[in-house]
Amino acid sequence: MFKTLKNAWKTPELQKKMLFTLFIVLLYRLGACIYVPYVSSEISSSFSAAYGSSVLGLMSILSGGAMQYATLFALSVSPYITASIVMQLLTIAIPPLERMAKDGANGQKKINVITRYVTVALALITSFGYSMLLKNNGWLVSGIDPRYEWFVMLVINAAFCAGAALVMWLAELINEKGIGNGISIILFANIIASIPGLVRTLVTNITSGAVAWWVGALVAVGVVIVAIAMVGFVVFITNSERRIPIQYAKRVVGRKMYGGQNTNLPIKLNMSGVMPIIFASSIVSIPATITAFMSNRENWFYKFVENFFSPTTWEYLVVFLILIVAFSYFYILISFNPVEVANNITANGGMIPGLRSGRPTVQYIQRILKRITFIGAIFLCIVAGLPMLVTVITTAIESAHPGSVKVDLSMLTFGGSSLLIVVGVALETVRDLEAQLSLRNNKGFLG
Repeated sequence: MFKTLKNAWKTPELQKKMLFTLFIVLLYRLGACIYVPYVSSEISSSFSAAYGSSVLGLMSILSGGAMQYATLFALSVSPYITASIVMQLLTIAIPPLERMAKDGANGQKKINVITRYVTVALALITSFGYSMLLKNNGWLVSGIDPRYEWFVMLVINAAFCAGAALVMWLAELINEKGIGNGISIILFANIIASIPGLVRTLVTNITSGAVAWWVGALVAVGVVIVAIAMVGFVVFITNSERRIPIQYAKRVVGRKMYGGQNTNLPIKLNMSGVMPIIFASSIVSIPATITAFMSNRENWFYKFVENFFSPTTWEYLVVFLILIVAFSYFYILISFNPVEVANNITANGGMIPGLRSGRPTVQYIQRILKRITFIGAIFLCIVAGLPMLVTVITTAIESAHPGSVKVDLSMLTFGGSSLLIVVGVALETVRDLEAQLSLRNNKGFLG
């Protein structure tokens, strides 16, 4: 990886793209430090304690802490990601959109325009909910005249929506003139930017109580070792693939002969990436997020969620893992069409050895896909569930023996998801650099 970065830096054109990407990331981080008017500075100390384990906590991590401090880019890329997913689903369900998506560059341009409008609409909805959360929790500055409260809420909502639109624009600039996928790069930068804060919190949790220095050192070393092992595991699984052999028949066109070669159809072991984890986290965190808006702590629903459906309970972990498996199959169902793949193979004169074209080929690909999806789902359960399992066990021990566990590891709730995003984006960006290097270093027959 470092060799690829070194070679890319020596290429003038790629160097400009890398510097442009870094410049956009720097602009984003500056925007994430600009506070929205009328929001109290005390929000940072209260937000993490109140919503750190809810879906808002995940959104705060993905925004690099911008949501926790209610800055201009508090919504980050979340509306853009959601709009992209919604449009991907609609292109399957609505025939006109499906035809538009298959209409080449012109159709894709129209899809992108619609996606931008959907992003703005989702940003309006999200900003309204977030502004009401700020108001209900008393996180607005004091002394606001009730007669002009509508103006204050209007300014806050406008700032959040403008920030979401700017983030969308910055991501598209990276796609056009930079390196890698814009959304992925911004997510990568956000998670990396939140690491120092997580380390500082971990050190504070270790040193705040009556914990011996060797216990703190042991916890820190254990976290580092597990993180390194998880990175290696994620890299291994991410690069793994199942290759289905494809044999192409010989064809004579004019005086030339085509085909007659053997190749393969590569299927990634983790085709769905981190999307099932994001879907599952959003769904399973809804009850905890709803209770966060409730003022009545004696409500039966609040007590039920607190006792059986908070992120530190076994019930939450089990439901979370089941949803990961379910969304893994669902995402593959909407993103990979075995019938279309089989038809493309047949149209190009290919076949899987030992199988007839048509239905047998489709069934074989479906069978392989089910097995691959199951393995990928188990991998996601391990990566996302292991940090949560540590949190659940430490919470259970602390409940049974108060004072026995003095190190708060609740910050690890979304650690697996963050790790998977960081490693996946790094590998994707390096592959993009390698592809562009190979194009520029290919001198052809006359070189």
